[in-house]
Amino acid sequence: MDDLDHRVRLAAFQWLRAQIDLHGDVLPHSILIEGFVFDGIRVPLLNPQGIFKPRVLADAPLSIRTAAEGPYADSFTSGLLRYAYRGIDPDHADNRALRVAMARRLPLVYLFGLVPGKYLPIWPVYIVADRRSDLFFDVAVDDEQFANAAGRGDDSLAEDRSVIRRGYVTAAVRQRIHQRAFRSRVLRAYREQCAICLLRHQELLDAAHITEDSSPEGEPTVSNGLSLCKLHHAAFDRHFLTVRPDYVVEVRQSVLDEVDGPMLLHGLKEMHLRPIALPHSAILRPDRQRLEERYEFFQRIP
Repeated sequence: MDDLDHRVRLAAFQWLRAQIDLHGDVLPHSILIEGFVFDGIRVPLLNPQGIFKPRVLADAPLSIRTAAEGPYADSFTSGLLRYAYRGIDPDHADNRALRVAMARRLPLVYLFGLVPGKYLPIWPVYIVADRRSDLFFDVAVDDEQFANAAGRGDDSLAEDRSVIRRGYVTAAVRQRIHQRAFRSRVLRAYREQCAICLLRHQELLDAAHITEDSSPEGEPTVSNGLSLCKLHHAAFDRHFLTVRPDYVVEVRQSVLDEVDGPMLLHGLKEMHLRPIALPHSAILRPDRQRLEERYEFFQRIP
């Protein structure tokens, strides 16, 4: 990797780290398209095409992007991320550019679309295989701390170790993608507010599972989720309150009988028998069967 290419990529990684420290690990399109300034040149992190090479770089991309509702079927296969070709021509210029990145073992940024306009940045990632007949590339994720040395050595033992390390890191990132996607899609469906108290501060909102994610039936689908503030998420998980199949909140009788400070009164007791806010789309609303199963368990709690 030449010195300019190396410095641009490190600057991009450092800038992303600063943005995540400031805004959280899901970044909006507006921040990514604005990018950062390198030697007086503005360097955005994405463009509409998905495989993006800023003009400051000679011939290899800086980032790859998956749109949340885009035309390409990016997913996971054999423990790796699968990134679809640009179009169906293996020799499209963008596809050739990714082969350059693969040959040089260049670190890239993967911008994974969670919902329209919001991305989970993942870096460094590497193109590790070209599945030409299937029209996709295999992508592995590495630990951020190894980005500084990316592409700087040919030690075969070190390369073998990196393959093993990247397998573990990619698996962990896969889980993180699923978690962030579930949260982003649930919050979007509920218009980024708590379904119970209508709190709108995103930093204080979670996506709660109706059927626990540890259960075989706990799919990360919006209909298995509720957008809840952290207080009501904790209360829901511990069955201090529940949401009935008729979409009404019910607080446990022992909690209603308890005498405590204003938080218990206003935060929990006053939610009793309040209807929840629902997604506009019926298909995204809480699954009544899941709520029924949860309510049956709730009724057995003393």
